Amino acid sequence: MRGRREAILESQSPLPTPTTAPTSAGAVADGGAAEPIDGLQEHYYDLCMEKSQEIKPFILHILQEVDEEIEKGRLEGITLNVAGNSRLMAIERVTGEDFGILCRLLKNNPYINGLDVRYNLLSDIGACYAAKLLQKQHNLTYLNLMFNDIGPEGGEVIAKALHKDTTLKHLRMTGNKIENKGGMYFAAMLQINSSLEKLDLGDCDLGMQSVIAFATVLTQNHTIKGLNLNRPILYGEQEESTVHLGHMLKENQWLVELRMCKHDIKNCGMKQLCDALYLNRSLRYLDVSCNKVTQDGMVCLADVLRSNTTLEVIDLSFNRMENAGAKYLSDTLASHNRTLKALSVVSNNIEGEGLVALSQSMKTNPTLSNIYIWGNKFDEATCVAYSDLIHMGRLKPDNTDVEPFVVDGHVYLAEVSNGLKRHYYWIPGYGAACSQSSNAGFTLVPVGQHL
Repeated sequence: MRGRREAILESQSPLPTPTTAPTSAGAVADGGAAEPIDGLQEHYYDLCMEKSQEIKPFILHILQEVDEEIEKGRLEGITLNVAGNSRLMAIERVTGEDFGILCRLLKNNPYINGLDVRYNLLSDIGACYAAKLLQKQHNLTYLNLMFNDIGPEGGEVIAKALHKDTTLKHLRMTGNKIENKGGMYFAAMLQINSSLEKLDLGDCDLGMQSVIAFATVLTQNHTIKGLNLNRPILYGEQEESTVHLGHMLKENQWLVELRMCKHDIKNCGMKQLCDALYLNRSLRYLDVSCNKVTQDGMVCLADVLRSNTTLEVIDLSFNRMENAGAKYLSDTLASHNRTLKALSVVSNNIEGEGLVALSQSMKTNPTLSNIYIWGNKFDEATCVAYSDLIHMGRLKPDNTDVEPFVVDGHVYLAEVSNGLKRHYYWIPGYGAACSQSSNAGFTLVPVGQHL
């Protein structure tokens, strides 16, 4: 059996497989005999044999890389990345039972404080294992479970496990359909948990009841710094979510990042939020992309930016501001606001006049460093204006999503892969997934260790 195990491990990589890792810091500090810790690869193999579980080559490869990091002396800050959407290597998606093996592997590991298992097949079975891991692993600060077919029952067990957890800082549940029932359990959890700093429940099919519950709880919770409530399932035309979240922003002076993408916000809802932002002095990142805000909503936002001194990143992508809305914003940015660092107006039906006005505001505003304009209606004046900004050094190429080029003496703009949150859902085929240029919003306003 021993020979077969070594053959399997060695077949995964030409690099030698470590059999031991450095001793834990605790063992050394206690002054006791230093006991070697088996390599994660070997431990994984033994657990699979014990449970008659299929050995996944992809997991073995990832564990080998972690073993090598530990052997080199890296004893903290390691994230085990078993993402199921990697395009850089052949993968086999992790099931709930596979995840159970990983959780047992990590239960007493002092080196790993992050676990990324996005885009796998964990389901509610995996959620139960995740809950047990949170109860037993006291080094885990980051857990990414996005898009894993976890339902309301799985959301419930994870939320209840967080009642007593004191170490996890960042949890991503994005894309798991925990629905209103699961959302209510997470809202109740925030009344008890005092360590979680960033919670991502985007695309989770939350209902109005749970959105209201989060707004109510966050008037008292002083720990949460980042909250994602993207794309709840809302009914009616009264924009009730903005009323409650607006009230929360008036009371809460600790929240740094709020995401309200696809809340069906119109001008009335935007006014509700803006009324709150006059009083709020903590929010630095506001995402209201993919809504229905027009030029009238931009009047309210432009007025807020005259007095608000905390907002640094605003994502207005995929709204309907048009030329008039862009000019309202540009006037404020040119003459009053000196706090905003990044603005996205991607796909807002803005024509040349509005886009040129925004470019002119950057010449007098020294603080605005990032602007994203792709998806609007470029004319030659627009192309020349942004080309000039880039060539004079006022706008760095990494801080915008366009790049100028010349054909037959005429300037045009091409799209480049930069943005506020370009790699929020997917991993690029090459390069770093967390590059600053592609995820500028998270770089300018960091909340939590990861996206």
